[in-house]
Amino acid sequence: MRHLYTFGFCVLALLGTSLRGQAQSNDEPSYRKEFTYGINFNTRGGLIGGAAVRSTRVLDEKWSRFWGIEGVEVKHPKEQRVLNGSTGGSFVYGKSNYLFVIRPSFGMQRVIFRKAPESGVQINALLGAGPSVGLLMPYYIYYDYTLREPGTGRTVQEDIRSEQYDPEKHSSGELILDRAPIFSGAAETKVRLGGHLRGALSFEYGRYRDAVAGIETGFLFEVYPKNLTILRAPNINDNTLNTNFFPSVYLTLYIGHRS
Repeated sequence: MRHLYTFGFCVLALLGTSLRGQAQSNDEPSYRKEFTYGINFNTRGGLIGGAAVRSTRVLDEKWSRFWGIEGVEVKHPKEQRVLNGSTGGSFVYGKSNYLFVIRPSFGMQRVIFRKAPESGVQINALLGAGPSVGLLMPYYIYYDYTLREPGTGRTVQEDIRSEQYDPEKHSSGELILDRAPIFSGAAETKVRLGGHLRGALSFEYGRYRDAVAGIETGFLFEVYPKNLTILRAPNINDNTLNTNFFPSVYLTLYIGHRS
């Protein structure tokens, strides 16, 4: 009987060692690199904020480091689109510049909850930071300078110009025929350098080892040394109407592959 107990104890000890080894092996990720790309939505953008790509390298069962780049359009919260009833065109009242931002990011990611190999949802927490390259591109409109005869309104000389929108100069909304093509002022783009910090949670699902899809949601704080002029208004200082600090909440839908 003593030998039987001894044998049973040895079997349980070996089984326990095997299960611990299996649990440890399950915790080990089966990939070392991950590359994802996605569509960004944020509280400072329009219907679609922009696009992002990211490369991640696994360090151990909990930690990874990543680098990525994101391109978005940042809008002023007071932007208001106006329709010209005569032409059917539209423009954003007071908008003087587009603001496009390129954000290279570097950071760390930690696994909060690891999913099973071929099912479930994995939850990660991440923190990243990097420079922000702001591109202020003039917002152009078509303005009607056509000369007409007093009283009759008959056209003497048609004169429609594409110019950067200045609310003081282009004071008559009826004469703003439409917004000009988005890249009309590309040659006059000004570069402004700043920085950003982000924190987020990602919820990823991958049915297969080499594929991944998921959602990342979090906050982003972005700051520049000086105010960036997006909107202008008559008799209001540009610095009063605009800011150099751009906080936002964002959501990114992404897919990618692992190796």
